Amino acid sequence: MTNDLSELNVPYRLLLGPGPSLVHPRVYRAMTAPVIGYLDPVFIQLLDDTQRPLRTVFRTENDFTMAISGTGTAGMEAAIYNVVEPGDTVVVCQNGYFAVRMADMVRRCGGEVVLVEADWGKLIEPERVEAALKDAGRVKVVAIVHGETSTGVLQPLEEISRIAHEHGALLLADAVTSLAGCELRIDDWGIDVCYSGTQKCLSAPPGMAPLTMSAQAMEAVAKRSEPVRSWYVDVSMLQNYWGGGNARAYHHTPPMTMLYALREGLRIVLEEGLETRIVRHLRNARAFWTGVEAMGLTLHVEEKHRLTPLTTVRVPEGIDEMALRQGLLLEHNIEIGRGFGNLEGQVWRIGLMGYGSSEENVFALLYALETQLAKQKFGRDRGAGVAAAARAFAAD
Repeated sequence: MTNDLSELNVPYRLLLGPGPSLVHPRVYRAMTAPVIGYLDPVFIQLLDDTQRPLRTVFRTENDFTMAISGTGTAGMEAAIYNVVEPGDTVVVCQNGYFAVRMADMVRRCGGEVVLVEADWGKLIEPERVEAALKDAGRVKVVAIVHGETSTGVLQPLEEISRIAHEHGALLLADAVTSLAGCELRIDDWGIDVCYSGTQKCLSAPPGMAPLTMSAQAMEAVAKRSEPVRSWYVDVSMLQNYWGGGNARAYHHTPPMTMLYALREGLRIVLEEGLETRIVRHLRNARAFWTGVEAMGLTLHVEEKHRLTPLTTVRVPEGIDEMALRQGLLLEHNIEIGRGFGNLEGQVWRIGLMGYGSSEENVFALLYALETQLAKQKFGRDRGAGVAAAARAFAAD
């Protein structure tokens, strides 16, 4: 039998969609390090070297801070499956696709879902969460998305955290898109369970899901009446794997190269400085917003509630949104994302995340958007977007 497979030849793309984002070259280099065994002393040191910067980036002192071997969805599953048992009531704040997924997972755990809903692109208001908690009786968890990738909304958490704790509930937050790109303070804001992913603002490939859990959340895990329904993400076992020192108990064979990637991604974040990184995301996002609006496009989310790493742009009436995305990919080598769920066909999702959040990419994207829109007879003042972004950068 002959081997008819050609050598792998994947094109380089400028990934400016909702994720995965551009991978930092240093992360790629780190991934070429040799694979070693999971009991190797160097591997044990690698786990320690990953946990320390994770705590810094999460801004937490939580003892249980680690990374699930899997994508951000594995992080969501770990977060929910460990603290939710059959019969538990969970308030799910649902204003986008990933909150819908949260509710589905709660139901699969046997939990009862109480929905607090808002339009896709709007905030969850704290008073509505409080009303739901008052009506629902004993609530185990309030689950909410901090940075909703499907809509581009950045959800304030401090007041909702206070309300949840006043009613004896844990706060569980999705920070897949916000970690290392937006202000996020686990301890100061009282977030009990928080997960993220490597493929957004950490500028690594998809494959690991940072997770941190407070002492109160771990106490809830210890008091479970039945084992966690997912063996793979059971934190009572993973704790012994990640936090057992030289006596670590084997749990699974880790994706070693992804751990290398996460470690290097975290090292890059700390070298830049977390606050500096957050400001960079904000500066580039604002310039992009200014340029987009100068082109005559409309942004889906009110400015004060926007995610800086991820922007949703409304598709103008009469524009073939798929044709524009295809033109960006084939003619400019730029990938952006489509809307889905309630926003399917209505928005483009555009990411300036981590390594990909740069002035250079803002200008490249605005030029490409103007070029493709002009092919569909939209816009009259070619170059208006680029010029507006340039003025925004100069004034900042």
